[in-house]
Amino acid sequence: MHVQEWLETVPPLAIYLLVGVVIGLESLGIPLPGEIILVSSALLASQHGDIDPFVLGACASAGAIIGDSIGYAIGRKGGRPLLAWLGGKFPKHFSEGHIATAERSFEKWGMWAVFFGRFVALLRIFAGPLAGVLRMPYWKFLTANVFGGILWAGGTTAVIYYVGVVAESWLKRFSWLGLVAAVLIGLTSMLIIKRKAKKAQTAHREPEPIGAGE
Repeated sequence: MHVQEWLETVPPLAIYLLVGVVIGLESLGIPLPGEIILVSSALLASQHGDIDPFVLGACASAGAIIGDSIGYAIGRKGGRPLLAWLGGKFPKHFSEGHIATAERSFEKWGMWAVFFGRFVALLRIFAGPLAGVLRMPYWKFLTANVFGGILWAGGTTAVIYYVGVVAESWLKRFSWLGLVAAVLIGLTSMLIIKRKAKKAQTAHREPEPIGAGE
């Protein structure tokens, strides 16, 4: 079953909680499809009025900020052994190469790595724990985390929601245009067939000229 089809069977309150929890766990350092859940939920909100996009964006932002902060605390306490443990549990995401790439990004960009990392799938998982392991000052991390989380979660929700509303409006227009075009094509085809049938019937009824059979 597709993610959006499954979400349609879930009550709005559960969707808000699901989005916040999944994004929070992803930000904490567990590789989960947070962005897919958020995009699918925002698209669903554009099609169903019982899901409030503002509440959805707020839950996503809260999940991102809280999850990153917990990940920071865990990383600061666990240190590099934590990264080694995560590498054993999730080798696809926490391989030595990925960790080295993320470390270079943090060392070079600092706060900006946390901020822009929210928009990159790999860094989104690493941001919290790695910032803690590298002992980035918490006030710097929190500033980048809050602004990045709100911009990513709120912005993604807003863009997908309004794109969904516009797309649905256009689809409705095209459906009406398609219906009108189908009716016109059907009437035109019927008239053409009827005219051809009438001509054939008239030609069949015309008497043969005298002497034609001699």
